[in-house]
Amino acid sequence: MKLVFATNNLNKLKEVQVLVPDHIELLSLSDIDCNEDIPETQPTIEGNAIQKAEYLVKNYGYDCFADDTGLEVVALNGEPGVYSARYAGPQRDANDNMDKLLANLKDKPNRNAQFKTVIALHLNGKLKTFTGICKGEITTEKKGGKGFGYDPIFKAEGYTETFAQISLEEKNKIGHRGKAVQQLIVFLNNL
Repeated sequence: MKLVFATNNLNKLKEVQVLVPDHIELLSLSDIDCNEDIPETQPTIEGNAIQKAEYLVKNYGYDCFADDTGLEVVALNGEPGVYSARYAGPQRDANDNMDKLLANLKDKPNRNAQFKTVIALHLNGKLKTFTGICKGEITTEKKGGKGFGYDPIFKAEGYTETFAQISLEEKNKIGHRGKAVQQLIVFLNNL
């Protein structure tokens, strides 16, 4: 089975590739010569995932899945949420985003947060979604050199290290994207 993962983010692609079973050939957007920015204009994480999957099916004709992820911080009423990648501006710079988040949390004692990933699968003309959530907290400083995005300031429940300090294998076991991908794989294995 061939499936396109609708992302230009090579870090996401790497995370997902290690989870997908061998009988599923995972194609990237560059594999199908899609070099454009797929629209993400919906007001929710789920809406963006669905929009991206539907765009790919409509414009390229491939069975595919797309994801959208947001970091939701309790003390900031769910910010940055659907705007996580662009929190500090359209340049989508991870350090700028983390700096803005840390500044906004400076005087807030509640640092509880969660990562939420929604995967929208468009297969054989049908749409199905899968949601993965990882609860944790925002640290007071950046730690670690692994991962991407907000990983250096997010510590999962029960962990003393940030996502940027743990291995990719460990992150996939406990993380939001890994949980959503596991649901996707179970579904695909039962077809």
